[in-house]
Amino acid sequence: MTKKNILPHRLGDSHIRLLRIYKTVIECGGFASAEAELNITRPAISLAVSELESLTNMRLCHRGRSGFSVTEQGKAVYDSALQLLASLETFKAQINAINTDLVGDLNIGITDNLVTNEQMRITRSLSSFKHIAPQVVFNIRMIPPNEIEANVLDGQLHIGVVPDLRSLSGLNYLPLYKEKSQLYCSEQHPLFNQDLDLLTDNELAKYDAVVPSYAQPLVIKQQQKMLKATATSTDREGIAFLILTGRFVGFLPTHFAQRWVSQDILRPIAPHKRFFHTDFSAITRKGTRANLILDTYLKELKKTG
Repeated sequence: MTKKNILPHRLGDSHIRLLRIYKTVIECGGFASAEAELNITRPAISLAVSELESLTNMRLCHRGRSGFSVTEQGKAVYDSALQLLASLETFKAQINAINTDLVGDLNIGITDNLVTNEQMRITRSLSSFKHIAPQVVFNIRMIPPNEIEANVLDGQLHIGVVPDLRSLSGLNYLPLYKEKSQLYCSEQHPLFNQDLDLLTDNELAKYDAVVPSYAQPLVIKQQQKMLKATATSTDREGIAFLILTGRFVGFLPTHFAQRWVSQDILRPIAPHKRFFHTDFSAITRKGTRANLILDTYLKELKKTG
């Protein structure tokens, strides 16, 4: 018995769009979270997923009062969508490599809140690269480090900027800079007007703290171990939000916190004792074909060192 072809003979932009929306819904864990990521309404997302289900003749996910979940067929379609989208990015990268003109896309993933880093290597390198490659389109995604690593490995991103939390064999690492972080409290916190240099570990442990939910090196975990962690955040902006409530203490990069320190809204707690440094690197995938756009950008990035 011949198996019926479900999909159309030709997949067009509209079909790719449905797959991109579906991919985001799965990675966000539901329609509500995907709404902000995709910047389209929930009904539009629901319509797109329903259209994809109709196109594939499969039930891809369950949604309703019981919550959101992915079916087995939905997982298989998601995996296939990842392969297809990665192949499209690889194709574009290969065409860029063949083309001797600097024309095409540069897809970059960056960890949140690096724009205030005083060394500004990313900003300066993008500026100089834009000068010599005015036709290149920059596509920047601000996402957590583990997603940046995954997207560089699968070809969705050409380059990423991440903290050195681990070393993956499939990636090249270009060291960029060290980032200093200190422990802070806000003007509304009970500790703000105390002598913070004399604060003991036991006294500090009485106060609620916000800590990162992403992976951290052991040396950093040791600093956070003394805290009474009652809140977590996936990024540094979320940590800042909670510190500014006056109900939590937490670690922030000094360059990011400086705007509030200068206004006497935040104070570092025992700055000579409670701090750590994080190394950041630019990552690219090993074994990829030559890509003129990426290679030229990396040259500009290295010049900023």
